Amino acid sequence: MQANPILVEIYRGGELESFHRGVICVVNERGKVTYSEGNIQQICYPRSALKFFQVIPLIESGAADHFGFTLEEIALMCGSHNGEAEHVRVAESILKKIGLDKSFLRCGPQLPTLKKDIQALYKADKNPEHIHNNCSGKHSGFLAMAKFMKADLEDYNNPEHPLQQAIMQVAEEMYEYPSEMMSVAVDGCSAPIFSIPIYNQALAYKNMASAQRFGEKRKKACDTVISAISTYPFMVGGSQRYCTDLMQHCGSRVVGKTGAEGIYCLSFLQEKTGVCIKIDDGKMLPQYNVAQKVIEASGIFAKDTLSPLRHYLRDELKNYNKITTGEIKVSEHILKAPLFS
Repeated sequence: MQANPILVEIYRGGELESFHRGVICVVNERGKVTYSEGNIQQICYPRSALKFFQVIPLIESGAADHFGFTLEEIALMCGSHNGEAEHVRVAESILKKIGLDKSFLRCGPQLPTLKKDIQALYKADKNPEHIHNNCSGKHSGFLAMAKFMKADLEDYNNPEHPLQQAIMQVAEEMYEYPSEMMSVAVDGCSAPIFSIPIYNQALAYKNMASAQRFGEKRKKACDTVISAISTYPFMVGGSQRYCTDLMQHCGSRVVGKTGAEGIYCLSFLQEKTGVCIKIDDGKMLPQYNVAQKVIEASGIFAKDTLSPLRHYLRDELKNYNKITTGEIKVSEHILKAPLFS
């Protein structure tokens, strides 16, 4: 099997010290591949890049309206958050609206991402809980949907649960990939996750921007997701997070979501174009480097818009003495021409 190309390079003292191989797939509104690197039929799991679609049954069923969820709360359901105080507040608000508490969450206790929040937790003599988990928003949404369906609340993570079956149906439609071809595995938060080719992952993000082909109900749901995450990007990640930074500066034209093991997906809204990036070794920085290169190569943003994000494209590496030791950058051979002329 031919190796995928090098997408990101790390230099020390001017010498290439390490690199990251991977795949890029860009598809247009017709589902045609307009740019690619590597094997776009490679199978992998979307991981948290699936979250934008896992919330669709909640919206389409009327459950989101029934419980009066705000766009901020829906954005948290779509997010992989840092467990900051604002994220916990919104997760608790979701649970309060459905008459449940954090004891119903099944995502697993997890420390917050940032040191300051970890220190605050321990200073208050508290331990990490399920509600600090980066997926607690998604799981709160799961519980809301399960309660709306009058389905079991204890077993909502079971792949055979009617909620998870509804999510699989949405995934089959949006990824345009038959469910019988999917392997069903367990995600980091214990929810079911489905294996899908990289091409189809790009296709799903294209479909989110052109959902009218699936009917008015699906279009409204996708528009709600897009409105939520672009209006409240902090809920999708948080401080010092690429998803949040990207959508704070570019959310009117493009939305994006990271996934564990090196996944990043983008939806260019006006161009109705989808992108999937997969870093083969699963590292969680290179996909942001490549995603930023895609944003730069799109040719649709002004330089001052992209200036706060440019360090994701190329950045100095420093040691503990703050001495510059090298740099990380996207390989020069990829994404040379504008994606959109």
